[in-house]
Order: sequence, then structure tokens, then C-alpha cells
Amino acid sequence: MRKVSIFGATGSIGQNTIDLIARAPESYDVVALTGGHNIEQLAADAQRVGANLAVTAFDARLDDLKNALAGTGVEAASGQAALTEAASRPADWVMSAIVGAAGLAPGLEALKHGATLALANKESLVCAGSLMLETARTHDACLLPVDSEHSAIFQALVGEDMGAVERIIITASGGAFRDWPLVDLENATPDQASSHPNWDMGQRITIDSASMFNKAMEVIETREFFGVSPDQIEVIVHPESMVHALVGFRDGALMAHLGAPDMRHAIGYALHWPDRLDLPVERLDLAKLGQLNFRAPEDARYPALRLARWVMERGGLSGAVFNGAKERALDHFIAGRIGFLDMAILVEQVLDRFEAGSGLIDAAMTLDNVTETDHLARQWTDDAMVNRAG
Repeated sequence: MRKVSIFGATGSIGQNTIDLIARAPESYDVVALTGGHNIEQLAADAQRVGANLAVTAFDARLDDLKNALAGTGVEAASGQAALTEAASRPADWVMSAIVGAAGLAPGLEALKHGATLALANKESLVCAGSLMLETARTHDACLLPVDSEHSAIFQALVGEDMGAVERIIITASGGAFRDWPLVDLENATPDQASSHPNWDMGQRITIDSASMFNKAMEVIETREFFGVSPDQIEVIVHPESMVHALVGFRDGALMAHLGAPDMRHAIGYALHWPDRLDLPVERLDLAKLGQLNFRAPEDARYPALRLARWVMERGGLSGAVFNGAKERALDHFIAGRIGFLDMAILVEQVLDRFEAGSGLIDAAMTLDNVTETDHLARQWTDDAMVNRAG
């Protein structure tokens, strides 16, 4: 029986992971589940899968969690220290699906204990890619991709020589505004940006899809995960979301990974790796599908992609700056304080300030430095908001 933990259990990735584990309860011993404010879901899932521990990230919700779990035998805890302690508990396989930079510390802790870390948290590699990879190597841990694009790349590379790889192409749905006239984007609302055409995701991830900040993050992740140069990574808009990524080789061949837009495929691949087991996902009917469409992303519509190139050129802690500024700019957009296009403008202003001499651009890649840089980037984003108002 494999010991597993799920960090970010109440989000879309966590829920899909629980769905797979609950289908074979005899195969898994669930060590810990973690969540945020959705206490009812967290408690219900902890009971459903027989978890030993349930953790909410928020101390103010601990009593609610304890009450929801009263009499079940499931231990309840709260706060960052409890998340770290949960990640230190022996587990064979850990799902890292906490959204945002908050997922970095628990992921690192799990790697330090030699677990296989299924990585759905984009921020870990964007903010601290070299630290994550070095921690995995040092502690003989395994890092597996769960983003559908990176799982697709990973699968396409099985048995291949990385030296033969010429390019990697990751696909993007284009988000809610892929067909909007550019002149209308300035007035796009958070509600409009929160409606994804293909996927069922949370608000923040869906808005990141509309701005393509999520794809910008995935471009940076691709470089970190697979060790390719930035000029080998391409992005293409693919509205159907059936082709998740392609790998091009020096002989001109393209290896594509296709599958229905269902995150249980990538999760299940990581859960069962290196084996392939049955998964409850739709089988594609290509004749019924009829056609697949592709088009180049427009620079004016998706400036986040250009900013990702900037980050890869600078390296170091610039990824932490990029992510911190992006998350804070998203906060301001959701709150209605800025427009949709202003998010990229704010992030670029913060990146420019960082390059101009923060003293951190060449700092060592440590968790403390990444955390400090993240906080600084968020503060600079707020500073830029003040300057706009002035």
C-alpha cells in the first residue's frame, strides 16, 4: 500500500487526484490532505479517503476543521508550520497542488524526505527551479510533472535522447478572450475573464489563462524541467485543447501528445508512473473531432509571453519577482482596481525596477531569498499602483 499526501486537496487538481485515489482505496494509505477555506470539502474528503491528517492553511479556521472532523479520528491542524510538518511525514508520493508561491515550502520539504513529488504547483519551478531540482537530486527524490503540457512533454520524451531534441511546443487554449477584438480587452471584467472555454478551473487560474500568464509560467517551467534553451521553446494557440504539447527532433519529426481535456490523465500518469494503468478518461474519436486548429499567439494580446522570455534571459531570482508581481497584479484586477491589460504593465514595471538594482538579482537561490524576493515584488507592485494613482 502506497503512502500518499495531497497538498491543495480542495482545488481542481486535488479533487481530481482524490477521485482517482478513491477508486482504489485498497491501494493507498492517505497520510495528509491540506486545503484553505473550504473546510466542509476538506473534512469530507479526509473522511472519504481515510486520511490521517487534515490541515487548513488558515489558523482562524482550525476550530471549524476540528468540529467538522469530531469523532472521525482524523487529526486536524492549521498554519504554515503544520503544512511543513505534514510534508515531512513519510510518504511515497505527494501531490503538490497548492496554488501560488505558498506551495514552494511544502514541496521542498517533501523532496527533502525522498518522496516522489507530483508537481502541479507552477510557482515552484518558476520561482526556484534550480533549488527544487538540486533538492531532489540531493535527497534522491523524484520530481514528476502534472501540468498537462509538461506531462505531455515528459511522455513524448520517454526513450528519447535529449540531445536529439530540436524544439518543444506547448499549446494554449487562448483563454476566454482568444477571439475578442483587441480593442475590447481594455474593458474586460474579472467575471468575463473567469469563464474558460475548455477547462473547469478556479478563478485565478482561469484569469491567468485569459491573460496567458499561466502559459508564460509554463514556458519558464519547461526550461527548468527539461533543461532546454529558451529559443527551443514555442507556444501555439490550439483552441480545441486536444494536443497538449509536441516535441520536435533534429530529424524533423514531431511527437505529439493528444488527449481529452481532463486533468486526470496527467495526474494518473504521475500517480502510476512508470506504469500505465486504466484511467476513467474520455477516449478520443478523431473522426468525430474532425479537425484541429492552430495559430500563433498575438504579442499584443498576450504580452505575458514576452515577459517570460525576459525572465529566462535574466535567470536567478527574476522568476520569483515575475510570479510575485503577477499574483499581486491579479489581486488588483479581481478587486476591480485595474484593467485586464494593466496586469502585464504592472508586472513589467516591477521587473524593470528589479533589474535596475535591487541587489537581489544575483543573490543565492535559497528558500529565504526566494521568499524575500516574492514579498518585495508584491510590495513593488503595490508601489506601482500608488504611482499610477498619483
